[in-house]
Amino acid sequence: MMIRSHWVMCVVSSAWLMLGTTATASAAAVEAPAVDREKTPGADVYRNHCASCHEGQVGKAPSKVFLELMPHDAILGAVTSGVMQVQARALTDEQRRQVADYIAGGAPAVAPAAMPKCSGPAAKFDMGRPAAMPAWGFDDANTRRIPASIAGLKSSDIPRLKLKWAMAYPNAMRARSQPTVAMGALFVGSQDGTVYSLDAKTGCVRWTYRATAEVRTPVVVAPWQANKAPAVPLAFFGDLIGRVYAVNALDGSLVWKIKVDDHPSATITSPPLYRNGTLYVGVSSLEEASADPSYPCCTFRGSLVAVDGVSGKVKWKTYTIDREPKLVGKTKAGTPSWGPSGAAIWSAMAIDDKRNLLYATTGNNYSHPADDRSDSIIAFDLGSGRIKWHWQSVANDLWNVGCMLNNANCPENAGPDFDIGAGAVLVKTASGKEVLLAGRKDGTALAIDPNNPGKPLWARKLGRGSIQGGVQWGMAADAQRAYVPIADMADSKDGKVYSEPTKGGLYALDPLTGKLLWSAVADDTCKGAEGCDSGILAAVTAVPGAVFAGHMDGRIRAYDDKTGRVLWQYDSRQEVTTLSGARAHGGSVGQAGPVVQDGMVYVNSGYGIYFHMPGNLLLAFSVDGK
Repeated sequence: MMIRSHWVMCVVSSAWLMLGTTATASAAAVEAPAVDREKTPGADVYRNHCASCHEGQVGKAPSKVFLELMPHDAILGAVTSGVMQVQARALTDEQRRQVADYIAGGAPAVAPAAMPKCSGPAAKFDMGRPAAMPAWGFDDANTRRIPASIAGLKSSDIPRLKLKWAMAYPNAMRARSQPTVAMGALFVGSQDGTVYSLDAKTGCVRWTYRATAEVRTPVVVAPWQANKAPAVPLAFFGDLIGRVYAVNALDGSLVWKIKVDDHPSATITSPPLYRNGTLYVGVSSLEEASADPSYPCCTFRGSLVAVDGVSGKVKWKTYTIDREPKLVGKTKAGTPSWGPSGAAIWSAMAIDDKRNLLYATTGNNYSHPADDRSDSIIAFDLGSGRIKWHWQSVANDLWNVGCMLNNANCPENAGPDFDIGAGAVLVKTASGKEVLLAGRKDGTALAIDPNNPGKPLWARKLGRGSIQGGVQWGMAADAQRAYVPIADMADSKDGKVYSEPTKGGLYALDPLTGKLLWSAVADDTCKGAEGCDSGILAAVTAVPGAVFAGHMDGRIRAYDDKTGRVLWQYDSRQEVTTLSGARAHGGSVGQAGPVVQDGMVYVNSGYGIYFHMPGNLLLAFSVDGK
């Protein structure tokens, strides 16, 4: 399952959009009233004018599950003046508004308070300070380790961290785009598709760009040598509906925009990687969440796409499953069944310069027949995209949301849904030997030899696991230790009964042997609160002396890297005054990990979807808040 969107959760409840919150004019998250959307006027408009295409009958029409994740104004714009205006020409203006209300789960929020605009020195970009960490994993090897020269934060100063400023994302209940720092600016995407360039020190807004849909990838700023700055520095990102953008990093103006996959359920959750003029984009999908027994499951297959950074032209595209899906039979409900499918690339990737390879990890198959590239580590040639080798972690892992609902779309002999969630990490150990680390949703961390990837060097099960348990978005590693976060929700909502307890928290292993060096099982602060769990779903971040982690209960912690002792923590659920003057709060921390640069720590808080706690904050900490 391409969980890290946890797409399955949106199908489990017909009112999934109400599981989180919406943002009011004050930008604070408030409880949304229970509304039976199927009894609203827009429901009839959708059924009479939209359902015939968006319930799987038209190949390129996005499913309703997909549309529901888009902001209200984007939906209304599509049927009023955008790509769907011809199809919606028979509708009145009122009907267009009603169907947008229905799909988006309610009327649009009131306009939020304005955020401060930069002026003077805070508005200026320093071209002599290019992106020091352009990759989501902070280096091309995806180690998520930030050296002292970039972090600028002594371990002895970590206990003195205090909130310096906070920004409330307007009309949001989740914050999933990891910030990037370059030229003295902080770049980040948001739920409503707005990409921000902020002054990194003060948080004032330098510019904004509005994408078509949610931007949950990082904004990747192409690096350059400090004395050879380009005339147009480029910033790249992907959105919820499979589009990739390049904008001018100085003013946010669009340079190019492309759609990297024509499948109606294609999406981008994997952080793009930029190298020597080429942007590498992993493609994932929402199709796994198509639990309707009448949906002909499934035809999506994951891919890696290489895009020219300057022109936006696709250089090559390699599918994780090399066979095109074919009609293989019918389900018990009589619905056509297609396959093979799945093997999405939804997590972070790593580049191996010495071997000229890119490593990507994949999720499960969605439908029969199973293939040998699901739940795998795949090595792609950087230049051609040719698959040089692959290693499968779990075979025959056939799964889709129909299995949770026990309906006919569930494949026969369904698998356990054990994607490799934490993307591959290439690390040189203290002995000088290189190993390739990865983490599975069953709570297992493992390592393989990149020179001999036939079997794992070691595998250690740390967590209980589940579709939202185990190892999720990202581990961190240095030569001495691999830092493994475990999520393990108390109630994973997957319909399964587990005999072992949850083991959410942070663990340190010897990267060469897998030996457990220390463990820090998180204490329970939730006391049964809805959507609250103590484990770590988001990626973790290592700096010399500490590991930063955001927990699903809203805590942001720094752990001593040698012992696991807590050095500092902050409860991001507390309400704070934001830069706009509005009051807002965070919630669960999911997907994006903390970023530490120039003595400051940046963390997103809020994951109001898939049974987690909502929030809409970007938090910036510094020593003594200065």
